[in-house]
Amino acid sequence: MKYDFTSIIDRKGMDALAVEWETCSWIPFTARGVRVKEGFDFIPMWVADMNFPACPTIPEAIIERAKHTTYGYFEDRPEYYQSIIDWQSKRNDVQGLTPECIGYENGVLGGVTTALRVLGEQGGKVLLHSPVYVGFTGAIENNGWKAVHSPLYRDEDGIWRMDYEDMDRRLREENIHVAIFCSPHNPTGRVWERWEIEKAMEVYKKNDCFVISDEIWSDMTLEGYKHIPTQSVNEDARMRTVAFYAPSKTFNLAGLVGSYHIIYNKYLRDRIRKEASLSHYNTMNVLSQHALIGAYKPEGHEWVDELRQVLTENTTYGYNYILEHFEGVTLAKPQGTYLLYLDCTGWLEKHGKTIRELQDRGFEHGVGWQDGEAFFNKNTIRMNLALPLSRVKEAFDRLDKYVFNAEW
Repeated sequence: MKYDFTSIIDRKGMDALAVEWETCSWIPFTARGVRVKEGFDFIPMWVADMNFPACPTIPEAIIERAKHTTYGYFEDRPEYYQSIIDWQSKRNDVQGLTPECIGYENGVLGGVTTALRVLGEQGGKVLLHSPVYVGFTGAIENNGWKAVHSPLYRDEDGIWRMDYEDMDRRLREENIHVAIFCSPHNPTGRVWERWEIEKAMEVYKKNDCFVISDEIWSDMTLEGYKHIPTQSVNEDARMRTVAFYAPSKTFNLAGLVGSYHIIYNKYLRDRIRKEASLSHYNTMNVLSQHALIGAYKPEGHEWVDELRQVLTENTTYGYNYILEHFEGVTLAKPQGTYLLYLDCTGWLEKHGKTIRELQDRGFEHGVGWQDGEAFFNKNTIRMNLALPLSRVKEAFDRLDKYVFNAEW
């Protein structure tokens, strides 16, 4: 490969939440007093960021701008918007996107919250699918809304599906007029097909429901799968949906802060931009602007294409290893993201353990996985496989020897 996805990066002392968890009291493992045992290093597989060196054009762009040693007020560069238009055209086949439809957001969750304030009444209800990304839960509850969950289910082939009848019933009976749609889906790794999105949008249209579509994982489909933008399925979806994207997940830029919305409906766009402006805070950082421009260069396309190959290999390895070695653990094969979502119910019942005991046991042996129950699905664990394959293999070897197939 042209780019480096094999080097093991030491992030200790570099402000990285993924490895500095011991100083964060709000992290469940820290709060419970769990620590990694002597003799084991820590493998970060919990918070959803990546452990790969950045695409070289990103630090190049940041450094080049930083060389000019004034960092005062600045104007958005036309290249910022053109970079997004070109990226969306090539990666997602988006046609007709103009700068007017693009707006900066400090983060996807910030944008979601702004959109909710415009589209939903204070204290109202919001429809989501569960398992649900914990960030949505926090954003909704912290702002006084109530989350209503329509559970996803796994079909006879183990694929996560939407329950359209349940969605329709909840929207109708609870008088809900705004929904958050996650595509591709976190934490299940599902990449929705066009017909599935079309059917979901029919349900939303029938119930006069606006849609906030989080598409931050859109670039990270695995080999053989393709992201379909929610706004692209028909004209009503185009005008009913507020979509959020970011280079932060694709290129591991969350620490720089910077996302963007795409809104074709001018009425919604004007209202959401006005709402976002009220804090006088939702404004672009000069270095994050240049980071996006650097990320969306031709080299960035090459880098992401190689990244998708790496993530496909990593998740396939993890998926197969679990099925072959961890009896009683089930999961769907991911189609996108770099996440595995483990259902440990069978293993727990057979061994008489709790999900907390299982999580802590893995953590003690240096496997930093994440509590999956926070996503509103019991007995589950989420694992991040965006790290060199050698580390993925080491993690599963430890889980085999010291956790799932060990005497406790």
